[in-house]
Amino acid sequence: MVKRIMITGPESTGKSMLAQALAAHYQTEWVPEVARTYLKEIGRPYQERDLLEIAKAQMALEEQKARKANRLLFCDTGMLVLKIWSEHSYGRCHPWILRQWQEHSYTQYLLPDIDMPWQPDPQREHPHLREYFFKLYKEHLQLQQLPFQVISGLGETRLKRAIQLIDSLLSGST
Repeated sequence: MVKRIMITGPESTGKSMLAQALAAHYQTEWVPEVARTYLKEIGRPYQERDLLEIAKAQMALEEQKARKANRLLFCDTGMLVLKIWSEHSYGRCHPWILRQWQEHSYTQYLLPDIDMPWQPDPQREHPHLREYFFKLYKEHLQLQQLPFQVISGLGETRLKRAIQLIDSLLSGST
């Protein structure tokens, strides 16, 4: 059975780099963030209805990658990101996204710390709200009593800490 590891959290915390590097280290699959491609392709500012389309595409890609994965699957984003994004932008979240957030579980959640410098990107919106969003993600994970670990440090340090956590998970010592 494939263990799914969710990497979640605020913008510009290295989620994509971490997911890709962990997948390479463990010689397995990773699920990129669908929103990045989707937003480039629509060629307009996103609207509330787009979030549901992104969520459905994200879940479909995750299932596709899970069938090819080798013991582990690293997911760069998930329904928690879409829930928080939707609630922040529109004051509500589509019931389908909420249901997926409640029903779809992961072996471990990694919450990258905001100790990395902000990297500008046209799709990133809130450089001034990183601490706010970090606390919001942490609160959601704690309230749901989900297994999560904050991953801090820069560059290789961050990756090594994540690998240590995953190794202990695989050995059954977490």
